[in-house]
Amino acid sequence: MSARPPPDAPSLLGEGASPAAAEPHYLGHRDRLRARFAQGGADALPDYELLELALFRAIPRRDVKPLAKALIRRFGSFAEVVSAEPSRLAEIEGIGAGVIADLKLIEAAGHRLARGAISARPLLSSWSAVLEYCRATMAFAAREQFRVLFLDKRNHLIADEVQGRGTVDHTPVYPREVARRALELSATAIILAHNHPSGDPTPSAADIRMTREIVGVLDPLGIIVHDHVILGREGHASFKGLKLI
Repeated sequence: MSARPPPDAPSLLGEGASPAAAEPHYLGHRDRLRARFAQGGADALPDYELLELALFRAIPRRDVKPLAKALIRRFGSFAEVVSAEPSRLAEIEGIGAGVIADLKLIEAAGHRLARGAISARPLLSSWSAVLEYCRATMAFAAREQFRVLFLDKRNHLIADEVQGRGTVDHTPVYPREVARRALELSATAIILAHNHPSGDPTPSAADIRMTREIVGVLDPLGIIVHDHVILGREGHASFKGLKLI
């Protein structure tokens, strides 16, 4: 039988330590965070903690709170982090291909969920869902994009297409291309949408001019422009609401 150490022999784990105390501190934090999310949902967590949950799978053995906070400092919010371009995400130390893939998957899932809310219903009777879809897909993008929602005679969605991507403050749009695509799809109406990366959704003079050009091309074809919505981090602007069309 081996000799037992005397009661006052020093522990290899340190004075007062136990095997459980030697575990990484973040393991208990992860369990508590998951429990809070399970009980209260996303509303129970600030953006950086929700982002921590998103990082757990890609980074299983590391405290990700500093990284989550660094991402929020750089981009501003959870939505802006998952919407950020991969090249900008990669600029953050500790962000690799696995993390970027997970974040872009979350973004894509959000877009699919928002699209599902509008795909089976007349769009004009579910306008809040249309705005939420446009906000999810465009509001936090770093560059301008111009999107067209093509509708049938019952105002159901036929197709949702990005007609152009541009710089931080300009997207080239060609009214005749919009008309050509509407005719190809047998659309009887469209909704226009684009984003302002500056965050301010106020229509510019160029936005107003371009919208009126599209209306002018489509009107003789019997295709209605229901609205043009501009999305920004600070909200949205409706051309119809502003009586610009």
